[in-house]
Amino acid sequence: MKSDDINSSTTPDRTYPDLHDHLDTLRSEGLLLTIDRAIDKDSEIHPLVRWQYVGGIEEHERRAFLFTNVVDAKGRRYRFPVVVGALAGNRRIYCLGMKATPEEVQPRWEQAIANPIPPRLVETAACQEVVITGDALKGEGNGLDALPIPVSTPGFDSAPTLTATNVITKDPDTGIHNHGTYRAGLKAPDRLVIRMATRVGGAGGYRHYLKHQARGDTVMPCAIVLGAPPYVAFVAPQKLPLDVDEMGVAGGLAGEPIRVVRAKTVDLLVPAEAEIVIEGLIDLTQLEPEGPFGESHGHVALEEFNMPMRVTAITHRKDAVVASYLSQVTPSESSAIKRVAYEPMFLAHLNRTLGIKGVTRVTMHERMTALRRITIVTVAKGTPKTEVWRALYGATSFKADCGKICIAVDEDIDPDNSDALLWAMAFRMDPSADLQVLRHRSPGHGPEREHEAEREDSTLLMDATMKEVLPPLALPRREYMERAKSLWEALGLPKLRPQSPWFGAAAGDWLPAWDEAAERAAHGDYLENGRISEGRQRAGLKPETRFRPDDDA
Repeated sequence: MKSDDINSSTTPDRTYPDLHDHLDTLRSEGLLLTIDRAIDKDSEIHPLVRWQYVGGIEEHERRAFLFTNVVDAKGRRYRFPVVVGALAGNRRIYCLGMKATPEEVQPRWEQAIANPIPPRLVETAACQEVVITGDALKGEGNGLDALPIPVSTPGFDSAPTLTATNVITKDPDTGIHNHGTYRAGLKAPDRLVIRMATRVGGAGGYRHYLKHQARGDTVMPCAIVLGAPPYVAFVAPQKLPLDVDEMGVAGGLAGEPIRVVRAKTVDLLVPAEAEIVIEGLIDLTQLEPEGPFGESHGHVALEEFNMPMRVTAITHRKDAVVASYLSQVTPSESSAIKRVAYEPMFLAHLNRTLGIKGVTRVTMHERMTALRRITIVTVAKGTPKTEVWRALYGATSFKADCGKICIAVDEDIDPDNSDALLWAMAFRMDPSADLQVLRHRSPGHGPEREHEAEREDSTLLMDATMKEVLPPLALPRREYMERAKSLWEALGLPKLRPQSPWFGAAAGDWLPAWDEAAERAAHGDYLENGRISEGRQRAGLKPETRFRPDDDA
């Protein structure tokens, strides 16, 4: 976003939702759980929400949590509520924020990237209804210390940490603004430390940091947005191509310009409808230890030297809500917000860019592996082996930090069921013919302590598709399982949570004659089957010789 790409206007009109509008939508859809009792931000908020990810709650049953009575471990009360899970508590929450169905998400992103709409500059903004500067930022209970920022991983984290962020920096050469989702640990009422990814192809904000240093600057302007409008919030973790104007893409998603306003103390443009904006200057000459912090790769990130920022202003709406992501071990809100967008992006790459029509689905394994490490490619029946392998190569090379292990499966395999994946690997994969290991891979996002440039990883590709037509899965057909489920519920037995596969289907190597025999058996007429098979007795055969009724006509 450059200043000459901005539409100036004093018109306050907008149709895209801000966070308050989005929460109203979630409330009306039954997806917002409001907690009015006192909840401790330092030890209770994130653990409470975590239970919907580790407590056997189905994905579609997860909700956003709005905490209206927030206290800290010392009993201090805060004026602002805290919301967790409001942007991607589950897939439906994300889609409501995008105003799109799951099938429409990827086309919306493609359209927005191809046709960005520059933001509109306004003079007054909700995010600046209250402006705090100077001495009002200092001292316990003021500045950052007045914000109810949760401790994300109680028992491991060393500080409350901003997680649901749009961290805004500006390229000093081009003037293009970058939005990134980076963590920021609180250190003092007027100081925090930001962690921007330094890995190859990493954070756009870090590239700005290096450019400012090369120019001899001692500080870099920065603005941290909490609670941006959903379209704006979604662009920060999306990992758009470097130097793409994220606010223009957000406008493309919204179908209209996003309203922006000049920050009060730094030369940056911020979303006018943000809940809270923390303005400041990142020190380019000093680094400060930050962490430990429970990271999205699922391990605790130990202390590292990262970027201290001196806060020059905090601006906010009078009725501001503090937004926080649940991250750490996946699944989490952090992984869900990526998964909903990444999976169709990978599928579009394989189908459209590479022209592999046999791929019907791409799934990024979420639980424990944080999406990036395991990718499952589902292919249609009859897809040539060469196309299966082209899909594996294409999926693992699309993004440098995704697809360390890439598995191709058939459409009867539920890629979200690890037992089904292991079953496919056990019965449909020959290790000597269906495995390949590719060297010289970047290690990507993970708990390893060595710098990326000092080590390499490798890639495992696996074809776990059927190499021949197999008989059906040995489970009762759907109608019988559904009848039994009704009986189960009538008996008052524990609530069922069906796990795929939970019924068998007449697919694969299966003949109509066997269908007819099974129908007779299920209706108590097995004796008729015995009379039919008696008429097919043969002499001179070895036991276990296969028989097919269609060969006996």
